[in-house]
Amino acid sequence: MKTTEAKMKWINLSDMSLSQIAKVISNDWQKVNFAALPYLNAMRSLETVSDSYAWDSGRSIVAYFLANASTYRGELARDIKKELNKRIK
Repeated sequence: MKTTEAKMKWINLSDMSLSQIAKVISNDWQKVNFAALPYLNAMRSLETVSDSYAWDSGRSIVAYFLANASTYRGELARDIKKELNKRIK
Protein backbone atom coordinates (compact mmCIF):
# COMPACT_ATOMS: atom_id res chain seq x y z
CA MET A 1 0.00 0.00 0.00
CA LYS A 2 1.35 3.40 -0.95
CA THR A 3 1.77 6.03 1.75
CA THR A 4 -0.94 8.16 0.14
CA GLU A 5 -3.34 5.20 0.18
CA ALA A 6 -2.59 4.54 3.84
CA LYS A 7 -3.33 8.16 4.73
CA MET A 8 -6.55 8.13 2.70
CA LYS A 9 -7.98 5.34 4.84
CA TRP A 10 -8.59 8.01 7.47
CA ILE A 11 -9.93 10.73 5.17
CA ASN A 12 -13.48 10.95 3.91
CA LEU A 13 -13.35 11.90 0.22
CA SER A 14 -16.92 13.20 0.34
CA ASP A 15 -15.76 15.92 2.75
CA MET A 16 -13.00 17.13 0.41
CA SER A 17 -13.20 19.91 -2.16
CA LEU A 18 -12.28 19.20 -5.77
CA SER A 19 -9.02 21.09 -5.28
CA GLN A 20 -8.14 18.86 -2.33
CA ILE A 21 -8.97 15.73 -4.32
CA ALA A 22 -6.84 17.02 -7.21
CA LYS A 23 -3.93 17.42 -4.82
CA VAL A 24 -4.35 13.82 -3.61
CA ILE A 25 -4.46 12.59 -7.21
CA SER A 26 -1.30 14.54 -8.07
CA ASN A 27 0.51 13.00 -5.12
CA ASP A 28 -0.68 9.50 -5.92
CA TRP A 29 -0.58 9.32 -9.74
CA GLN A 30 3.09 9.39 -10.64
CA LYS A 31 2.78 9.68 -14.43
CA VAL A 32 -0.43 11.58 -15.11
CA ASN A 33 -1.83 10.89 -18.58
CA PHE A 34 -1.14 13.90 -20.82
CA ALA A 35 -4.82 14.08 -21.80
CA ALA A 36 -6.00 14.11 -18.15
CA LEU A 37 -3.41 16.67 -16.99
CA PRO A 38 -5.20 19.87 -18.13
CA TYR A 39 -8.38 18.75 -16.37
CA LEU A 40 -6.49 17.79 -13.22
CA ASN A 41 -4.86 21.22 -13.24
CA ALA A 42 -8.26 22.89 -13.68
CA MET A 43 -9.68 20.86 -10.79
CA ARG A 44 -7.02 22.39 -8.55
CA SER A 45 -8.87 25.70 -8.74
CA LEU A 46 -12.37 24.31 -8.12
CA GLU A 47 -14.19 23.75 -4.86
CA THR A 48 -17.31 22.05 -6.25
CA VAL A 49 -18.72 20.86 -9.57
CA SER A 50 -20.93 23.96 -9.52
CA ASP A 51 -17.90 26.22 -9.95
CA SER A 52 -16.56 27.29 -13.34
CA TYR A 53 -13.12 27.24 -14.87
CA ALA A 54 -12.90 29.73 -17.74
CA TRP A 55 -15.87 28.82 -19.95
CA ASP A 56 -16.22 25.25 -18.65
CA SER A 57 -18.37 24.07 -15.79
CA GLY A 58 -16.79 22.17 -12.94
CA ARG A 59 -19.06 19.27 -13.82
CA SER A 60 -17.62 19.06 -17.35
CA ILE A 61 -14.03 19.43 -16.08
CA VAL A 62 -14.53 16.45 -13.77
CA ALA A 63 -16.26 14.44 -16.52
CA TYR A 64 -13.42 15.09 -18.97
CA PHE A 65 -10.86 14.22 -16.31
CA LEU A 66 -12.59 10.90 -15.67
CA ALA A 67 -12.80 10.18 -19.40
CA ASN A 68 -9.02 10.60 -19.67
CA ALA A 69 -8.00 8.94 -16.41
CA SER A 70 -8.29 5.29 -17.44
CA THR A 71 -4.61 4.68 -16.65
CA TYR A 72 -5.04 5.97 -13.09
CA ARG A 73 -5.37 2.69 -11.17
CA GLY A 74 -5.32 1.25 -7.70
CA GLU A 75 -7.55 1.21 -4.65
CA LEU A 76 -7.26 4.94 -4.05
CA ALA A 77 -7.89 5.69 -7.74
CA ARG A 78 -11.08 3.59 -7.66
CA ASP A 79 -12.30 5.38 -4.54
CA ILE A 80 -11.56 8.80 -6.02
CA LYS A 81 -13.22 7.99 -9.36
CA LYS A 82 -16.27 6.67 -7.55
CA GLU A 83 -16.53 9.89 -5.54
CA LEU A 84 -16.05 12.10 -8.60
CA ASN A 85 -18.69 10.16 -10.51
CA LYS A 86 -21.13 10.67 -7.63
CA ARG A 87 -20.50 14.41 -7.76
CA ILE A 88 -21.26 14.77 -11.46
CA LYS A 89 -24.50 12.75 -11.42
